Amino acid sequence: MALTPIVLPQAELWLAEDFLSPAEAAALLIELTAAVAWQQQPIRLFGREVPQPRLTAWYGDPGAAYQYSGLKLPPLPWLPALLALRRAVEAAAGVPFNSVLLNLYRSGQDGMGWHADDEPELGPEPVIASLSLGSTRRFRLRPRPGRGPAHPPLTLELPAGSLLIMRGLTQRCWQHALPKTARPVGPRLNLTFRLITGV
Repeated sequence: MALTPIVLPQAELWLAEDFLSPAEAAALLIELTAAVAWQQQPIRLFGREVPQPRLTAWYGDPGAAYQYSGLKLPPLPWLPALLALRRAVEAAAGVPFNSVLLNLYRSGQDGMGWHADDEPELGPEPVIASLSLGSTRRFRLRPRPGRGPAHPPLTLELPAGSLLIMRGLTQRCWQHALPKTARPVGPRLNLTFRLITGV
């Protein structure tokens, strides 16, 4: 596995497309899709509650609660497969993690809008390690309006088994999204490992 830098101003990104072998990625997709306690919770957007366009789950150490979009997520206890992935991702990123957010995009009709992982409990310059399983989807990055650098948006194709690490000023200066698509695509499972501070 080799981490390759992705050069963007006011950001620090590294990508390993072969973090997991195709066989490992396929087996984990099947195992986690079945074992994870998936939820589809409503979130508050523009003053109204809407169902999230994906399934989610939050696992972590005791006390590693996470809040976003009006939700407060207490952590579920680590599954053995998630603990093993946590250790491997920590070794690749060179930092500890105490939690993971899982998103299951069931089809191209599921997605994630523009946002930054900049909640206070993640600290001022969080390290986010994002592992992709399942179908390849387009991951988009753009400068944060009024805050980011003058730079065109970037699109990354993230295949199964790839690991994307975002650190430094990335969350402060950039936003990212996983747009919905009309293309026929199978399920995609994304795991973003994080360190909740103050735990």
